[in-house]
Amino acid sequence: MDYITLKEASQKWNVTPRQINYLCTSGRIPGAVKMATIWLIPKNAEKPVDRRRKENKSQ
Repeated sequence: MDYITLKEASQKWNVTPRQINYLCTSGRIPGAVKMATIWLIPKNAEKPVDRRRKENKSQ
C-alpha cells in the first residue's frame, strides 16, 4: 500500500496540516498509521466529511 505524509494530504485536501493531524488522531481517516512521530495516510484515502458544516442548512 502506498502512503502519503500529513503535509501531502493537507495540500491534496486543501486543509491545514493541524487539521489532518486531528483527523488522524481521532481515527477519522481509515488506514492512517503513525510511525514514530509521522502519520502515514493511504494515497487512496478520501477526505472525511467536515462535521462542523451542515449540508442541508435551512434558510
